Amino acid sequence: MIDYSDDSVVSKTILDKTIGNLTLFAFDAGQRLSEHTSPYDAVVQVVDGKGRFNIDGKAVEASAGELLIMPSNIPHSVDADERFKMLLIMIRE
Repeated sequence: MIDYSDDSVVSKTILDKTIGNLTLFAFDAGQRLSEHTSPYDAVVQVVDGKGRFNIDGKAVEASAGELLIMPSNIPHSVDADERFKMLLIMIRE
């Protein structure tokens, strides 16, 4: 449902509802989302490759098929040492 693009992070919203949303991301190698916070809890499922996440100062790697939780109001960032895709499940309630 989403393709990689050279030197880019590509995103595609699949579902956007009042209670939450689903967004697919495709990261090219070397790309990142800088540190930020969100007022909502989020679950990430890596669907292809492997990503590196920094959650509250702790580095976590996740590979295809693995899930991780990013709690609300906690600083986090995402780094792609290699190409990878993830599904972000944002819970607004």
